[in-house]
Amino acid sequence: MAAAARLVSTTLARSSSSLAAAARRPDLLASSPRGFSSMADSIQRSGSGDITRVDEVGLEEVPDVIQNYHLCVVKNRRLDSDTIAKASQMKIIMQYGVGLEGVDVNAATEHKIKVARIPGSTTGNAVSCAEMAIYLTLGVLRKQKVMDTAVKRKDLGIPVGDTIFGKSVLILGFGAIGVEIAKRLRPFGVKILATKRNWSSDTLPCDIDELVDKKGGPEDMYEFAGEADIVTTCLLLTNETVGIVDHKFLSAMKKGSYLVNIARGRLLDYDAVFNHLKSGHLGGLGIDVAWTEPYDPEDPILKFSNVIITPHIAGVTEYSYRTMAKVVGDVALKLHSGEPITEVEFVN
Repeated sequence: MAAAARLVSTTLARSSSSLAAAARRPDLLASSPRGFSSMADSIQRSGSGDITRVDEVGLEEVPDVIQNYHLCVVKNRRLDSDTIAKASQMKIIMQYGVGLEGVDVNAATEHKIKVARIPGSTTGNAVSCAEMAIYLTLGVLRKQKVMDTAVKRKDLGIPVGDTIFGKSVLILGFGAIGVEIAKRLRPFGVKILATKRNWSSDTLPCDIDELVDKKGGPEDMYEFAGEADIVTTCLLLTNETVGIVDHKFLSAMKKGSYLVNIARGRLLDYDAVFNHLKSGHLGGLGIDVAWTEPYDPEDPILKFSNVIITPHIAGVTEYSYRTMAKVVGDVALKLHSGEPITEVEFVN
């Protein structure tokens, strides 16, 4: 999708006509998710005199024009150190979402540029991702690929799927998304296990005693894997978590259990996942993220009938995009006016 391959930037403009012209030009805004048009409209309405201009810049143009901007909103573009070095006026690089692995934070820090992400718990991103986790879980349990084949063959009453009811589900990484998954899983009648580095009350958005049956830290993940029928990964991608779902972890899982990943593809060790699918130890795989993106549709893992994949859209909903767009607009306005920016989480 063209819009997904764009970088949206905002800059302080001297003339109020600049944004009005941009907002009127469908080639600048119409191809983006609707939230960006809403963002531009809200900025246009809320200012007077000197206001903020919003431009959508094609990927290939970014290195040539980034020096003209004060705020850069990154979607699927990788901002490396060379591009960041050209951003001579940049104040904030802001991810349109949570994950920041596409931004060279060290380079931004070196050039005195703040880097921020939008907390998923406040924008609907966590809710959207949680719903996708449920969708993928149901898909692998009810054998979505086999159902598609049955429809094409005009078969009825097959395949025999499985239910979430009565299962034990391990949530690896009980952050904002993990909490929302647990809320949605609970009515299915499941036992919920979860791992988190810090279970102190000030790190949780709500009282989770009724959501989680068994809590543990990273050191408990192998034990919990052996108890779970379904494992859902919600971990942040760090140097420590790359490949954390490896041969040792998958071998610790029950034979025939299911794996769902809505976080980052590189949390899973590709070879280990492939081998455990091939041997039948892993009963099914549902992923919204992949090891490389865009993912090769001919990849051998996708040939398994018990694997389903979606194109990194867990957080891509009308609701989450509109709420994130409002945050971007608010940040742009506050950067312009000099007000404190509290809507985002700065990481440097």
